[in-house]
Amino acid sequence: MKSFDAIVIGGGQAGPFLAARMVESGMKVALIERKFLGGTCVNAGCMPTKTLVASARAAYVARNSAVYGVNIPGEIAIDMKVVRARAETVTMNARNGLIGWFAGMDSMTVIYGHARFEDPKTVSVNGETLTAPRIFLNVGARPVIPDLPGINDIDYLTSTSIIHLDTLPRHLAVIGGSYIGLEFAQMYRRFGAEVSVIEHGPKLASREDEDISDAIADVLRSEGIDIHTGVSDIAFARSSDGITVATDSARIDASHVLIATGRKPNTDDLGLDAAGVITDKHGYITVDETLATNVDGIWALGDCNGHGAFTHTSYNDFEIAAANLLDGADRKVSSRILAYALYIDPPLGRVGMTEKQARASGRKIMISTRPMSRVGRANERGETKGFMKVIADAETKKILGAAILGIEGDEVIHGIIDAMNAGTTYPALQWSVPIHPTVSELIPTVLGDLKPV
Repeated sequence: MKSFDAIVIGGGQAGPFLAARMVESGMKVALIERKFLGGTCVNAGCMPTKTLVASARAAYVARNSAVYGVNIPGEIAIDMKVVRARAETVTMNARNGLIGWFAGMDSMTVIYGHARFEDPKTVSVNGETLTAPRIFLNVGARPVIPDLPGINDIDYLTSTSIIHLDTLPRHLAVIGGSYIGLEFAQMYRRFGAEVSVIEHGPKLASREDEDISDAIADVLRSEGIDIHTGVSDIAFARSSDGITVATDSARIDASHVLIATGRKPNTDDLGLDAAGVITDKHGYITVDETLATNVDGIWALGDCNGHGAFTHTSYNDFEIAAANLLDGADRKVSSRILAYALYIDPPLGRVGMTEKQARASGRKIMISTRPMSRVGRANERGETKGFMKVIADAETKKILGAAILGIEGDEVIHGIIDAMNAGTTYPALQWSVPIHPTVSELIPTVLGDLKPV
């Protein structure tokens, strides 16, 4: 049996950085990774997909260049092998960077294999037994495959496998109208495929307010994406030239099907019962405010704990654990203000409460909206789709939440994220002097237009 000061299971966006901090503090650490260092973000999520989004954006700009007085003769051709290779290069550079970083740490042992608990202080991997007083789980999540008629009779894609395509689908059917599905839908439409989105719920991006969801649908429809919402029945069958997707309202002749109906935590094969670690009904590991599980000496970080399914929330889990365990701090998950983005083009930047959540809280609220068509920089760039929306507390004058669907919305939202984390009231921001011409310069204007509802 090999003994360590700490064992980290999973090489995603929390575990490796926590392992490195513990090594720096003088601990002997084992980092166990089943497949690739970097987790979903590096290998199948943020980095490869946003690289693909950038290629799709380049194709879109090239096709619309004449609007800007730039004439490109001939048809814009997409080389999917180059597109794929570029995404793989970005992934490998990041993954190899982590490998090189850890190789330089004498008291870090990286083990590739599948770890399972033997008891609360012991795990087995590759036939070896490891023990430590502290064990951290950062095992991530994987795509959910729903039990739909005919699904086992077809070759479907997931968000993990689609990034390896090096040919262009004739017609991509996306099952699921949430964030992952919508990004791939627009991406492949811009590459040149016909695209249909099929969503069980009544609207796209169901977490968002209805006006935001409607605007997202408008953006996608304007690019020729076929959208089906409120679909109650979906079935698949092989056809002579692809896959038939039959719903209660449509029949789609697809060449490829992407299943994007959510993700589930990788907690079902860790031997959690042997350790006594509790999960909820969805498989997420139950943790307290400090990310500790019900078992002393075991913590869960990242997607597997159900407190955020984003790279930045996973990294923040590392920050919370490191601050509490190594720096004597008292940081809590509940202090985190959730923010995220949807990387369609234009992107959606979101922070805090939606209007629906703010109304349900019983507060007296104020709301302001402004179409991107009334933003100078958006007009100068010729990209006026979307709008800004801010919700504030009428009594405390604090910003409760915001959504910016529009050009650079994923960047502009950070001004509001920072203000909310600093506890700044919205009147204070009205007196800032922003740079012109920018998209961010309209934030004080939007705040000045807040009206009670």
